[in-house]
Amino acid sequence: MNNIINIGFLLLALLAEIIGTIGGFGSSVFFVPIANFYFDFQTVLGLTALFHLSSNISKIGLFRKGINKRLILYMGIPAIAFVIIGGILTHYFDSKILELSLSIFLISLSLLFIVKPKLKINDGNKEAVAGGVLSGFLAGFLGTGGAVRGLTMAAFNLEKSIFIATSAFIDFGVDFSRTVVYFFNGYIHKSELIYIPFLFLIGFVGTYIGKRILTKISQERFKLYSLILIFIIGIVTLIGVFY
Repeated sequence: MNNIINIGFLLLALLAEIIGTIGGFGSSVFFVPIANFYFDFQTVLGLTALFHLSSNISKIGLFRKGINKRLILYMGIPAIAFVIIGGILTHYFDSKILELSLSIFLISLSLLFIVKPKLKINDGNKEAVAGGVLSGFLAGFLGTGGAVRGLTMAAFNLEKSIFIATSAFIDFGVDFSRTVVYFFNGYIHKSELIYIPFLFLIGFVGTYIGKRILTKISQERFKLYSLILIFIIGIVTLIGVFY
């Protein structure tokens, strides 16, 4: 087993968790492309799933003011079903194709929100199911689907703590399911297990710091900065695919 810990990677993981909590996109949209600079894409998927388990436990604990049962039913169950499908499909695609898909998704996502900052969808059950299907599939296939889930949930005008707790509750089911799939796909290696305790700690600490900052800063302004960062990361990831 490789016992050398990359401190730079852990610090970037902490930054991804803090920004993800504040911006409302979830840490994976930052963590996946960052980790991809250090590990192969399949390993990144495995680490992301494990990292998110602790992150979501933290959010459920720190923002425990109840959950929206309607969204758990109409959005959570489809998300869990389709994360399994997305996770299984990664086994049949070349890692470069997955990285290219990730970069296109990050660039498209950031541009969409920058151009249409007030973008909203209807708060119907069909929209909730569609959001669950898409966010779950993207989480399994690309490692990140929280932004899509966040966009869908925003239509339901939830109180901030309920929003975060409900999202975390759904994400916990999604991450637990894809962790099992990734394990059987062979994406969770012994050589990277040394990072797991640190990532679990970072999940708790980053969420706590993000929550404290969230009380002192405009989420809308920070969201714009986050989108610009997502766009840059998407471009860098795209360049990395070809070089």
